[in-house]
Amino acid sequence: MNLMVIERHFDVELEALKKKLLHMGSVAEEMIRLAVKGLVIRDASMAETVFAMEDEVNHLHIEIDDIAMKLLALHQPMATDLRLLAAVVKINSELERIADQAVNISQNTNFLLKEPQLKPLIDLPRMAEIAQKMVDNSLKSFMDKNIELAQSILLEDDKVDELKDQIFRELLTYMMSDPSTIQRALSLILISRNLERIGDHATNIAEDVIYMVQGRDVRHPTKAPAPGRMH
Repeated sequence: MNLMVIERHFDVELEALKKKLLHMGSVAEEMIRLAVKGLVIRDASMAETVFAMEDEVNHLHIEIDDIAMKLLALHQPMATDLRLLAAVVKINSELERIADQAVNISQNTNFLLKEPQLKPLIDLPRMAEIAQKMVDNSLKSFMDKNIELAQSILLEDDKVDELKDQIFRELLTYMMSDPSTIQRALSLILISRNLERIGDHATNIAEDVIYMVQGRDVRHPTKAPAPGRMH
């Protein structure tokens, strides 16, 4: 088998791996959507669907890692392809954790559905919509190698954080005025934290994309030292 055929075979396998990762992302996105919808419309069956979908994500997580490791070992790719495979492994892990957060949301939902509704849900669905879009755009930026889209996700993370803080402040007033609401309020706060973590994982994917395309690590930006300051 000549070098050109080997390289073409590697490219085909790499493209198939990327599509498998994209499918895993679509499953994780659907888990977020169902987890939050089940909470909003108070439908416990959606939580059960989320729990079932976790098995598929876990299977894909192992399968994608296995394929990526085999490609690394067999083809020993250089530079750009090496960064791409490294990104696949890291994004794969982020997506598995995103799915775990969706499961956590459904677990809290199961508790909340046994109790009277504490309040109309407005900010949580908005937060979920932003976080889910961040996941979707992070995967699009990966497939298209779109740096601008990846950079925009880093800005969206601030919106998710602001909503989480707003939700916490509102629910804190419920707990302070009526102790009987504490357990329900805490469950809603935990769900907001799950959504925040989903936003964080999407941001991590965007950072992986920037590194994959440009070889530039933006995970820990540092400020320039002040003039005259000694280090």
